[in-house]
Parts: sequence; C-alpha cells; structure tokens
Amino acid sequence: MKATPENNKSAQDQSIYDVIISGAGPVGLFLACELALAKCSVLVLEKAEQPSSPLKQLPFGIRGLSAPTIEALYRRGLLEELEIHKRLKSPHQNAGQGARRQVGHFAGIPFHEGDIDASQWKYRLPGSTPTSLISEMEELETVFSRRAEALGVVTRRGFAITGFHQTGDGVTVQSGDHSFKGKWLVGCDGSRSVVRKAGGFEFAGTEPKFTGYTAKVDLTDPEKLRAGRNVTPTGMYLQSQPGYLMIQDFDGGAFHDSGKTVTLEHVQEVLRRVSGTNITINTLHIATTWTDRARQATAYRNGRVLLAGDAAHIHAPLGGQGLNLGLGDAVNLGWKLAATIHGKAPEGLLDNYYTERHPIGAQVLDWSRAQAAIMKPDPQARALYAIIRDLMGTRDGATYFAARVWGVNTHYDLDAEHPLTGRSVPNFELEDGITIGHLLHDGRGILLDFDGNASLKTLAGEYGDRIRYISGRAQEQLGLSAVLIRPDGIVAWATDKDPDFSELQKAAARWFNL
Repeated sequence: MKATPENNKSAQDQSIYDVIISGAGPVGLFLACELALAKCSVLVLEKAEQPSSPLKQLPFGIRGLSAPTIEALYRRGLLEELEIHKRLKSPHQNAGQGARRQVGHFAGIPFHEGDIDASQWKYRLPGSTPTSLISEMEELETVFSRRAEALGVVTRRGFAITGFHQTGDGVTVQSGDHSFKGKWLVGCDGSRSVVRKAGGFEFAGTEPKFTGYTAKVDLTDPEKLRAGRNVTPTGMYLQSQPGYLMIQDFDGGAFHDSGKTVTLEHVQEVLRRVSGTNITINTLHIATTWTDRARQATAYRNGRVLLAGDAAHIHAPLGGQGLNLGLGDAVNLGWKLAATIHGKAPEGLLDNYYTERHPIGAQVLDWSRAQAAIMKPDPQARALYAIIRDLMGTRDGATYFAARVWGVNTHYDLDAEHPLTGRSVPNFELEDGITIGHLLHDGRGILLDFDGNASLKTLAGEYGDRIRYISGRAQEQLGLSAVLIRPDGIVAWATDKDPDFSELQKAAARWFNL
C-alpha cells in the first residue's frame, strides 16, 4: 500500500488497515516498520502537523541507545543509517579495556570504562554491536519514517485521535470528523495517551518527588554554574553546554502539575535556589517541565487495542531508558501481532507480549524510582548516595550498573533449561563472513545448526518461510550445537549437546504455527 500525502485531510479513507497506530514518534514508527516488514498494512495517525519540534533541537533530545535497541536496529539494517554511527565508533564498544573514563551514570553518580569487566557478559561476542550509542530523537524519527514509507506504511499528520470504537473483528478510529478502520489499534501516543484513556486501561504507580526542568537560556554570568551534573543540598542541576540546563526541584511535582507557564522569572528562582548562586538569566528561549511520576498500565491489551512505549509506562527520563524501553516494546510486539493478523500465531502468542514486556517495564520504573530516592536532598538519601557511589567505584559494582543501564542482561523467562534461552542471540559470524544480525534483516525466525543435523533441517522445512534453516560453523560458537531464534532476535531454544528433538519441536510450536 503506497503512502499518501501527510496533510491530505479532505478525503475520507475507506481502506481497512491491518493496524492503525496512534503516534508517529520513534516507537510508533518502529512498530509500523516491523508490521510492514511482515506484510501488514499500517496507518499511522499523528496529531502534530510537522515532525520537528524545538525541544528536539536541544541537547536533551539526544538519547543513549542501549544494547537491545542497537541490536534491534542492526538486525533490521537500520543501524548504519544513523549518521552519528557512521561518524563515530562507540566509546563503549570495548568497555572494560579503556582508560578510567565516564561512560554512564546512576542518579548522577558516574561509572567508568576502565572499571567494567565485560568478560562477565558471557554471551557478548567480540565484534558485537556496541553496548551503548548516542543518537538524536529527530534523527531516529527520520530514519524510521524513511523506512516506513519504503515499506508502504501510510502516515497522516495533523490527525489527532479523539476516540474509537472496537468490535469483535475491528476498530473504528475517530479523528475529528474523520474515521478510519483497522483490525487492530496500537496506542504509541505518549504519556498522556488518548488511546490508553479511551480504552479504559488502569495506569497504576507512584507520585513524583520533583519537578524537572529542561531549558535553553542566555546567562549573564554563566561562570557561576559548574559544568556537568551537580547534586546540591536543595536539588540537582546539569549544564551540558553553556545555557543548556536541566534542573530537579524536589517540590513533589507541584509546579509541573499546576499547569502554570514556565517563565524566565520562575526558572531563575528555581535555578538560584538549587544551585546556591545568584545566577541571572537574561533570556529564556525554551523550557519544559517533567517529573519522576512512575506509572504502568496493568494490562497492555484490551480486546483489539494495545499499548506500547510511554502510553504503557512513564517514568523520569534519568538515563534515557524510556526510549529504549519503548523500542523494545515495538520489536517484541511487531512480529507477534503480525503473526496473529496472518493467522499464523500459536495460541497465546499475542498475550505473551504483556507477559514478557510488563516485567521489563516494571524493572525500569523501579530503577527510576531508586535514582529519585537517592537524589532527594535529605540525610537519608545522602547516606544511600554515598554507599552507591562507593559500590560503583568497584569493578563488580561498575559492571552491574553498566549492565543494567545498557540492558546487556535483558532476559525473558521462557522456562527453559539452557541459560541462553530468553536472551538476545549472540551475533555469531559464520565461516562465510555473514552474521546472524544480517540474516535477521527480513524478520523471519532462524534455526541455526552448527553441526549440519539433517533432522533439524527437516523440522525447519515443516514451518515453511516462518523458520529459515541456516547450517554452518561459526568463528565462535560458545560451545553451542544449535539455536532457534525468534524474529525479534531472542533465543527460543538452544543446546550445547546433541539436540533433543522433542524439546526443539515443543519450542518451535510455542513460537511458530505450522
């Protein structure tokens, strides 16, 4: 299906799409790409007329991509399209071998490259994609938009969803006077999701400890502020560049929730109080507020309506994990929803989206809460802060925090014996030089057979184009003899001995329908 002009509001769309996605941010667009790759027709509705936003131009529009996100982009051939990846080799790629250099933080407490023992990450092979990479929100959206258009996704801007009605076989979506029909609706429309609210999803969680401010300003006396992240007796401020500020004011989120306009005078008052200086702001270019409110939908599906990204979970943007969490939702949901649409999903496959992703979201929310708790300006928090700082200065401590921040040990509990099952497949390089990441470009499952077992080839053949059989030795096999890989790159079954054919059959039937 070809893309239509973004701002064509005059014609009613009579198409029935497989999936309608609310929101053309990175999560919505990446999900659209995943669905379209699996031959689903997709309509993306976005309320904003234009993709650009002044806030995306700020340095805080820059995000750290974690290992699972980088792997997902690589497995779809998108990583090389990021300009910053073309220009720079990630400083984190060889974590554990470099100098004592800051490569991340927890609540503003840095961990350093030279303290990280990457040998503890058993399933990360030499030559794997980086553990962390810096990218820009705007660039990600551009790359995803370009891929979505090439795959036939229809994107319409200036269409805010105002409501919807679902039946047993579809969803009718309203946008003002316009209506659109789809078999499924996915809300990727952010923290104030209309889809979540209209769909009756419960959004449970905890209230904020602070109001955060992101601002671009001109300062009369910038030398009064220290560069970098500074925790003070009254809060925290970060100056990444002269005039680019992030401030945390522990007011219980009162100002953010008040709905008041952020004025120059107010930002100056907060900055003076938090920094302990008489700094003067002479121009406020742009500012926004946020909080550490942490909430998560208690279900990710209601009938034919699903949630992903910030529509499903919100938390403070400390460490930039929200984007990675949302993109993880997209790559997990895409192939499962597509299989359901095509009638090729085993029983319960789509419900497994919630089973796998909700615990990951809960972990990230607790990670955010923990950071807010030890940043609070009181004696108890300062005591915890000092203990965490000491732990992060040790080799095991730095390795633990790096693994959590970078998502290296992300794992789904698939109730299987082999420890690799439920983890991201290592980027095996076969003898002909091709990698597993490259072989996953088409979004199909893979049965990787290192020993050329004829029975494995026969089983893969029973699943047609849903499981691709690959046979051959690898440069490094980690002692494995065979691996079954889901379309999202997660290991569904693995063995380091002669394959138990019945166990492999059970795993294949669980994820792929005959």
